[in-house]
Amino acid sequence: MNFNFSEVLTRAWQIIWKHKVLWIFGILASCSRGGNGGGGNSGFNRGTDPDQFGYQFERVGQWLENNVWVIVAVIAFLVLLSLIFMALGFIGRIALIKGTYSADKGAESLAFGELFSESLPYFWRVFGLSFLIGLAILVVIVPLVLVGVLTAGVGFLCILPLLCILIPIAIVVGVVLEQANAAIVLEDLGMFDGFKRGWDVAKGNAGAIFIMALILMVGGGIIGVIIAIPIIIAIFPIMFGVMADQASTALWVGVACVVAYFPIIIVLNGILTAYIQSAWTLTFMRLTTPKKDEPIVIEVNA
Repeated sequence: MNFNFSEVLTRAWQIIWKHKVLWIFGILASCSRGGNGGGGNSGFNRGTDPDQFGYQFERVGQWLENNVWVIVAVIAFLVLLSLIFMALGFIGRIALIKGTYSADKGAESLAFGELFSESLPYFWRVFGLSFLIGLAILVVIVPLVLVGVLTAGVGFLCILPLLCILIPIAIVVGVVLEQANAAIVLEDLGMFDGFKRGWDVAKGNAGAIFIMALILMVGGGIIGVIIAIPIIIAIFPIMFGVMADQASTALWVGVACVVAYFPIIIVLNGILTAYIQSAWTLTFMRLTTPKKDEPIVIEVNA
């Protein structure tokens, strides 16, 4: 195995540090790879009458029944918002591949508008491939989950070994997908040809791909945890305030810290995403570019 891991990892950092416009696309790319969550409190404290609380809850239910359009509108808005974030995520991923390629080839500057417009022709191919793979995964996972639910959890014990096998398979599929996306964008291939190309690259360089995946997964996971530490710390005063059923100073301090750190964590996560995508793109480029010391074979037909 002749692959320079340190060169790829160092070069990826050099590219995203010099071309900080890639951070923006990293933020966009993270939209299709992550999720968000929320929370709230019940408003049911020690001084609240349970009957009164039930009455208020019933009134809310009746209002929603009489205004079904509100629920439909909210669901439609959330679906539309999810689709927009998903589209931006794929555009960001494609732009990172294009930007990394251009920067590695010597481009002195990268323009946001240019990368964005150049990414659009590949959108449906990259999205379609991810959609088909995701659909195939659902076809496998959903029946297994239904078996577990319908058997009151007993079925989960039977299919647990299968689920454990599916985890490494999912990782392999994800790694192949990374190479396939690079093939679609850099070699202008279709969905199926791109997947075949990604599979061939991953299969023919299994050792290098495995080590790179291990480095990026473990390293990315550690850095992700470090980035999230301030949020984890801020959650404790929030939990303390909620458990105390009162708007304590600690509660509001924790909420203020989370709100203040939220833009920072978005930027840091975007940088991390840009770096990982850049490293995968460079991996594809290094594995598919003939080595300079390889002999050139010329066939002569007699």
